[in-house]
Amino acid sequence: VQLQASGGGLVQAGGSLRLSCAASGSIVRINVMGWYRQAPGKSRELVATITNTGSSNYGDSVKGRFTISSDNGKNMVYLQMNSLKPEDTALYYCNAAGVYRGSHFYPNAFWGQGTLVTVSS
Repeated sequence: VQLQASGGGLVQAGGSLRLSCAASGSIVRINVMGWYRQAPGKSRELVATITNTGSSNYGDSVKGRFTISSDNGKNMVYLQMNSLKPEDTALYYCNAAGVYRGSHFYPNAFWGQGTLVTVSS
């Protein structure tokens, strides 16, 4: 399974960005897709996840500002980021877990390569 994230970039504080992630590789279904981020010198943290039934979960620091959505038919997940803050600066990773691929089930997560988001003050 390959995950390709895109949409990162440089934005001023208060601005918006939309991240996209496409999963590929003979995928039948993905149970959970999500976004995590890692800032320099910090550990990776949850941003948001969404199940294939549309149930979402957010990290406390992004609640009310970020919105996760998905297109199950295209195996894609999106992250709309509004009211960005300098502390949102990080490498954002796409994640897929509980993947049905062909006749096999993969419970563990697959990770994308990350897309960099930089928020200037």
